[in-house]
Amino acid sequence: MPEEMSIEKYLEQGGVLSNPSNVPPRYRAELMKLMTTFVDSELAGAAGFADVINEGPGIKERIAAAKIVLEKTDNASRVLDIMGEFGVDTQRYANHHPWTARLNRDADIGATRSEHDMRLAVFNYPILGWADAVVMNLLMGRAVAVQLAEFSLVSYQPLADAFRAIAPIEARHAELAEEGLGKLAEQQNKSSLQDLVDYWWPRVAVSFGSDNPDRLTTLKALGLRRNGNDVLQTRWGHEAGQVLKKFGFSVPSTRF
Repeated sequence: MPEEMSIEKYLEQGGVLSNPSNVPPRYRAELMKLMTTFVDSELAGAAGFADVINEGPGIKERIAAAKIVLEKTDNASRVLDIMGEFGVDTQRYANHHPWTARLNRDADIGATRSEHDMRLAVFNYPILGWADAVVMNLLMGRAVAVQLAEFSLVSYQPLADAFRAIAPIEARHAELAEEGLGKLAEQQNKSSLQDLVDYWWPRVAVSFGSDNPDRLTTLKALGLRRNGNDVLQTRWGHEAGQVLKKFGFSVPSTRF
C-alpha cells in the first residue's frame, strides 16, 4: 500500500489486508461480526445435526451425518483461529455458548438472533427426524454455498483463504442432502416432504437478512461485500428451487 494512501482508500480501490494490527476500527467490527456469525452458525448447526445421526436409515447415512458434524465443527475452528488473532479467547468461546439450545418448533422470530450467540436465526429451530434434517440441510446448504461464494472475496486475505477452503466441503454437504432427498422422494409420501420444504424455506430465506443501503455502501467500500442480501437471496432461491423441481416439489415464495 502506498504510504500516502489511507487504508480506507486502499480498500476502496480493491486492496487487501492480512494482519490484525493494521485494520481500521469499523473494518474490525464488521469483520468480527462476519466471522462470529459464521462460527456460531457452524457450531450451532453441527450441534443440531448431531442429534439426528442415529436416525439415519442406514450405516451409510449415519456416517455421512457424522462426517457433516465433524466437518462443520472443523470449519468453525478454522475461522475461530483467525478470530483468535484478534484477541478472542478461542478455548472459552467454543465452550461458553449453549450450541444445542433451540426454540419451539412453531416460534416465528424472523431474522432475530439468539440471545446467547450470533448464529443465524434458522439455527434456533429444532430438527425433528431424518427427513427434516435432510430438507433443512439441502436448503441451508445451498444458502451457505451462495454466501461463501460472496465471502470468499472479502478483503481480509486470511479469512478469504479460509472461506475458499471451506466452500467445497460445505458444497459436498449440500450434495449429500440432495442425494438424501432423492431417496426420500422415492420412499415417502411427497406431501409430508413438501410440508418440510414449506417449513424450512422461509426460515432459510430470511437468513440472508435485509439490506441497509448505507451499510451496504460502507461494506462495499471496505471490500467486505460485493452484492446485497437481496441479490444473494434471489440467487439462492433460483438454485434451491431448481433442485426441488427436479424431485417434483413445488417452490414456496421467496419474498416476505
